Amino acid sequence: MKSYDYRSDTITKPTDKMRKAMYEAQVGDDVYGEDPTVKELEELSCKISGKEAAMFVPSGTMGNQIAVKVHTSPADEILLEENCHIHWYEGGGIGAISGVVSKLIKSKNGLMDIDQIERSIRADDIHFPHTSLICMENTNNKCGGTVIDLNSMKEIYSLAKKNGIKVHLDGARIFNAAAYLGVSPKMLMMESDSVMFCLSKGLCAPVGSILAGDEDFIKRARKTRKMLGGGMRQAGILAAAGIIALEEMTDRLAEDHENARMLAQGLDRINGLKVEMDTVQTNIVMCDVTRDDLDSYRLREELGKSGVYSTVITDKRLRFVLHYHISKSDVTETIDIVKKATFNL
Repeated sequence: MKSYDYRSDTITKPTDKMRKAMYEAQVGDDVYGEDPTVKELEELSCKISGKEAAMFVPSGTMGNQIAVKVHTSPADEILLEENCHIHWYEGGGIGAISGVVSKLIKSKNGLMDIDQIERSIRADDIHFPHTSLICMENTNNKCGGTVIDLNSMKEIYSLAKKNGIKVHLDGARIFNAAAYLGVSPKMLMMESDSVMFCLSKGLCAPVGSILAGDEDFIKRARKTRKMLGGGMRQAGILAAAGIIALEEMTDRLAEDHENARMLAQGLDRINGLKVEMDTVQTNIVMCDVTRDDLDSYRLREELGKSGVYSTVITDKRLRFVLHYHISKSDVTETIDIVKKATFNL
């Protein structure tokens, strides 16, 4: 039976060219700074991000946690969008690793309210924690892959600079955001003091993310990476795939966006399902179950019997993520499967 795996774009597998590059990669001990392929990946990442320095990390979560640790001191307060990955899906790391407290900022589709951000910045008072960091996420996973526009990012970054606050960008899918906006990734990444972006989602590399910032930030970040156990040795085997991911896989992301819109339109036409089309901007589709007698757990289970795999977000919401291994014909077949499953339940 053919399967259609929409659980996440993290399930993508490396391309044949990546596998060949990994096999042939020149390697050294990266903890000693001696892996030539890791160095090449980091130099390429600097050019793409516009940052002074970059560091290869095992995961996006580690990259985000390192950034929070380097930018803050224990007992500081950081401002976070209410749906962000750092708050919801990183195991409480900001408290355990950095000892900071968080203030959640309300948003519309992932875009934080600028007035609330400004009101949330703490005054200089011995009773209050110090506001040291604002975190943005672009695209926003939990909001359905929605995009923060460039002007809004500039506005937030400008407010932060005015108040002496650092900004970290969780750009796990920043290349999707750039593709949607029709701008270079560098334009988005420059509106922050540090940025993390993933190589292992829509770009198909098997492992790894990049953390970038100024030279002092990355120098401190390397020490924190080592402390967290993220110092890898002959990591060039992994970095080789990351180079190809950045050089060859970013331009095709628009295909995933087109397929996502096609899927969303098809699901929205099915009785008992609803998709808010305004949120279908990149490669993520949030599908709501509107029938009172049906929940997302039952629907997911029924779809799984026909090889369609999705993720439950709530008891009334399923997530479908488009990626390199899902074609237009797959989307057409998926819509038919969902229609039959929904009718039969």
